[in-house]
Amino acid sequence: MTVKGKVAVVTGASGGIGRATAERLRDEGMRVIGVDINPEGLKTVAGIEHVVADLSNDEGRAKVVEAGRGAHTLVNAAGLIRLRKITDFTTQDIRDIYAVNVEAPWYLMSHLGRTMVDNGSIVNISSVSARLTATQETAIYASSKTAMLAMTRSWAYALAPRGINVNAILPGIVDTPMQDHVLKKLSELRDVTYESISSKRLETVPLRRTSKPEETAGFVYFLISDEGKYITGQSLSQDGGITM
Repeated sequence: MTVKGKVAVVTGASGGIGRATAERLRDEGMRVIGVDINPEGLKTVAGIEHVVADLSNDEGRAKVVEAGRGAHTLVNAAGLIRLRKITDFTTQDIRDIYAVNVEAPWYLMSHLGRTMVDNGSIVNISSVSARLTATQETAIYASSKTAMLAMTRSWAYALAPRGINVNAILPGIVDTPMQDHVLKKLSELRDVTYESISSKRLETVPLRRTSKPEETAGFVYFLISDEGKYITGQSLSQDGGITM
């Protein structure tokens, strides 16, 4: 069975893994509803439907639920990251990051999940940081991505009677605008060069390379395809061996 003609909702679709996923599913013949807070970025993604929404609040989330009613697939790829010294994070930082990285996926799995087609799929984009603590400057982001693993298990169990499989992917070092932002901010906070930070991070990867967003998009496609439908409730690393 093919995914052609089926409907997918992809958040964070204007860039990085979200964009690569939206484009891959589009190329596989799916009708893709791409969601992002950045209207200009969305405009550059051709061949998909655009929904501009702020996932930090229920109004924006409800907009996505309405647009995606009856979808076959949901990919929660939107994410917010902030970097500070671990002692400098504020309560507001925690609230802002959790609003996008935890509350929004939960809301969409709950509300959009009710109208999804039976035997559909949900894929949550977590992060290798859910299992690592080396980058203390991303501690709040990391904790939010760890929370996503528990949410994935809960919704996999809840939606299993309807044949909907729910999984999380934990990408490692991916060549995205977010990754570039992280390296630049780390170099400032640690007062070291961008190049040295980048080099040291790469040394932690047994395969000795970064990955492309398209690789994660391919993993998403596998998990929503017939070949991946018996996999559910799993947190699957795609990190070049960092956490083996």
